[in-house]
Amino acid sequence: MTDFTHRTIEANGIPVHLAEAGSGPVVLLCHGFPESWYSWRHQLKALAEAGYRAVAPDMRGYGRTGQPQEIDQYTLFHLAGDMVGVLDALGVAEAAVVGHDWGAPVAWHCALFRPDRFRAVAGLSVPFRPRGSTRPTSAMPQTETSLFYQLYFQAPGVAEAELQRDARDTIRRLLYSGSGDAPRKSDNTLGDNAPGMVPRTGGFLNRTVDSPTLPAWLSEADIDVYAEEFARTGFRGGLNWYRNIDRNWELLAPFAGAKVMVPALYVAGDRDVVVRFPGMDRLLANLKLFIPNLTKAIMLSGCGHWTQQERASEVNEALIAFLRGLG
Repeated sequence: MTDFTHRTIEANGIPVHLAEAGSGPVVLLCHGFPESWYSWRHQLKALAEAGYRAVAPDMRGYGRTGQPQEIDQYTLFHLAGDMVGVLDALGVAEAAVVGHDWGAPVAWHCALFRPDRFRAVAGLSVPFRPRGSTRPTSAMPQTETSLFYQLYFQAPGVAEAELQRDARDTIRRLLYSGSGDAPRKSDNTLGDNAPGMVPRTGGFLNRTVDSPTLPAWLSEADIDVYAEEFARTGFRGGLNWYRNIDRNWELLAPFAGAKVMVPALYVAGDRDVVVRFPGMDRLLANLKLFIPNLTKAIMLSGCGHWTQQERASEVNEALIAFLRGLG
């Protein structure tokens, strides 16, 4: 961590903590849930060594960045606006933007909203999803005994109480259980056992695994970094992103049918639960319809959800090749 420069700037009306490395063209790295700038530790170093200025913020609601209490302060417009504000604070006209998990929709929409500021985009795990015709939560699966985790996250205070009970245990379980190293269920499971389902009488962590040993890509010290931040801040900020899913859909109406037109890269793991969600197979097969300048879609064999941490060298290689191809 001592290899990186840390500072806090003002962007879009909130303080934003940044970790930076290197000099050259800016690459902005947007993390997801429940993470921090630290999830990009391997990319910060590799991008700096390759001649880029890598910048990884704690996103809105996380770590040492501002955490507004109001739920409606976490829309995609706020989150993309924060990234524009970061560029303004850095004094740079444009950047490539990379996002993982929830950070991927932020990155995709940065490129959609402001192609003049974001010259290229890479999404890890979560592909660009064009605006659908129905309210997103209305299409999420639920049964009498279980519901999709994004529905479970909607009620303020419920998921917070569960996840904050023991922040370290939560992080340890989620990082292991979401990885390609965890035991995998059949892709064909439906109903209560489908990917991402939460039992109504339990919680989000019920179906996670507390492994006695960690995979090679993850150390107890890594878990400590995340756990210390979430023990201090709680999980409300990150959960508020989910509570704006329907609001995002309403606000994105003017962008219905719009395509991401800048050069793009998509990278995911074939053991990532996200690529097993309903309808994802059709979306992934048709990405070029919505991202005409998608240069490559890479599926990493045996990799789970934590793409840039599980497969740091392969992700670094793909990102640097993509960036160098921009000219």
